[in-house]
Amino acid sequence: MQTPAKYLSADERRAATVEAVVQLSATGNPSDITTTTIARHMGVTQGALFKHFPNKEAILEAVMQWVASKLLARIDRAMAAAPTPWAALEAVFMAHVQFAVQHPGVPRMLFGELQRADNSAPKRLAQTLLREYGQRLRRLIEQAQAQGSVAADIDVQATVLLFIGSVQGLVMQALLAGDMRQMQQQAPAVYALFSRALAAPAAQSATNYKEAVRP
Repeated sequence: MQTPAKYLSADERRAATVEAVVQLSATGNPSDITTTTIARHMGVTQGALFKHFPNKEAILEAVMQWVASKLLARIDRAMAAAPTPWAALEAVFMAHVQFAVQHPGVPRMLFGELQRADNSAPKRLAQTLLREYGQRLRRLIEQAQAQGSVAADIDVQATVLLFIGSVQGLVMQALLAGDMRQMQQQAPAVYALFSRALAAPAAQSATNYKEAVRP
């Protein structure tokens, strides 16, 4: 038998519902998650769940809001802590990978929402997240170009697509392998290839020299 759910405030209950969906998505197909599944996972009735959300769509919208808030905050912290735009690009890449490892249900939900045919609120939130993420990357790339660490003739938009696509590729491989932790092992080599394609000639020469003299 399930342990009866303890009393939570409305905000706490909504947050617990979001957490439940993220946890359930880590081990199953997000599209298969029902309000019955969520309620059972939380140890509450569906009626209790619907006191805070009118329907499943509203739950998914809250989940996507949480994803966007947490991921962008993680990215912003990585950017703020890096000494240069060039260093910030790698910090953001690794922060995104770490976020996916810590919350393996999130990539499943993002892929699922973006593939939906209808223009739902959760899908729009996922699209907004990617757009805001891309804007941050564009600023970093342009700043790195201005400082001479990124090649001046690099197509910024194509670079943004390659950056996000590289993370998504790591996610897909990890999902196929059934082990999200492998992303952490593969991410440095993948980012090294990305950075070599991006680096200005002077920066590339410095990188090659460091690798040549490395013990």
